[in-house]
Amino acid sequence: MLTKARRKYIGDKAFYRMLLGVALPIMVQNGMTNFVSFLDNIMVGQLGTEQMSGVAIVNQLIFIFFLFIFGGLSGVGIFTAQYYGNHDDEGIRHTFRYKLWLGFIITVVITFILLKFGPDIISFYLNKSDDGGNLEATLNFGLEYLGVILFMLPIVYITQVYCSTLRECGETKVPMIAGVTAVLSNLVLDYLLIFGKLGLPAMGVKGAALATCIARVIEMMIVLVWCSTHKRTHTYLRGIYKTIKIPSKLVGKYFITGIPLLLNEGLWSVGIAMLNQAYSVRGLNVVAGMNIATTINNLFNIVFVAMGDAVAIIIGQHLGAGDMKKAKEDDTKIIAFAIMSSMAIGAIMFCLSGLFPKAYTEVNPIAQLVATHFIMVQALVMPKDAFLHTSYFTIRAGGKTIITFLFDSFFILVVSVPLANVLVHFTTLGPATIFALVHAADLIKCVIGFILVKKGVWMKNIVT
Repeated sequence: MLTKARRKYIGDKAFYRMLLGVALPIMVQNGMTNFVSFLDNIMVGQLGTEQMSGVAIVNQLIFIFFLFIFGGLSGVGIFTAQYYGNHDDEGIRHTFRYKLWLGFIITVVITFILLKFGPDIISFYLNKSDDGGNLEATLNFGLEYLGVILFMLPIVYITQVYCSTLRECGETKVPMIAGVTAVLSNLVLDYLLIFGKLGLPAMGVKGAALATCIARVIEMMIVLVWCSTHKRTHTYLRGIYKTIKIPSKLVGKYFITGIPLLLNEGLWSVGIAMLNQAYSVRGLNVVAGMNIATTINNLFNIVFVAMGDAVAIIIGQHLGAGDMKKAKEDDTKIIAFAIMSSMAIGAIMFCLSGLFPKAYTEVNPIAQLVATHFIMVQALVMPKDAFLHTSYFTIRAGGKTIITFLFDSFFILVVSVPLANVLVHFTTLGPATIFALVHAADLIKCVIGFILVKKGVWMKNIVT
């Protein structure tokens, strides 16, 4: 019995060599990015609670842009991975061109919304409480940061069109190198521009935004130069701009499969923003505490996040090649690895939960305590999040995007957000307790996800 279970859930050396070959560059990139975000967060935090809270609110809005871009590109990326598994270069080029058009539309729409309604949206997060905090100053700092960071959006869009295509075709090292270079540049520029070192002016939150924009330009240039010089070995890059037209029948096919995923990622990010707004009703210290906790959580969840990307790439290629048996076997092992590793990582995170907030020396002690409690909850629920994340990518790999929409964003908007608002407005429970209860509701999704993955509804080749 134990031997059978071991064969089912634990792979051999060759399997983990293959898995880590795909996932490790993504872990390194995400780990470096999140570590620099942590240091960046600390530097902004040295300016004060209001500055950090203003930047955190705007970054929550920028997060919505990232998720819309990710969802839009990932929707058609399902086809890219399967085209690659089927050795169809022209199919990959069609998906690349579709990404260019879709990303452009998303960027223009979200830029307009943030320019037009930015002040009103930021104000929605600012609520008076007995803990104090200067709400007007927080709004002004947020608007100062937003005025610069908007220039980053088109840069990110172009970079992600290329990087997503490279990853879906098995090339994860180049996006990793570009990403790591960008975040290291971001770190150095943050220090120089936020505090005014080496003769540069001290720009505060505006300096943090400018540093991020410059770093994103560096990332984009690395990726563009590499792609332009490696067309011989990566033949799908040849003639990619020969035309920007896409056959109408493919546009319809990509749209029908991809739009639920775009809406899912976008609405999920909106749901997260709405959840954070509900928590913000308890005051500015909760906004600051949630920002700190989210930054720390992102440092620790890089393994299971990378496992989701690995599912999209490895399982997508198996499905494209028509090897359903191999797809199911590898998927089971990847999910098991994600859960087991998250148990160990979550335990470490829980034990260190009180240390990280102390790095924010200029932040209100109440916000530090709130952050500690949030981190403890995030550590305890990490295995649950790992299972949901890898299950989501499994269902998505076979093009079941309508199911993923119901599984993910529909749930957060219909269950999680209303639950959080009821608990915030009609109980006296503390913010961390409310946070834990909202996470507990995800157990419903765990049951649904387990059934869907086990039944194999996702095992489908969508490119033949």
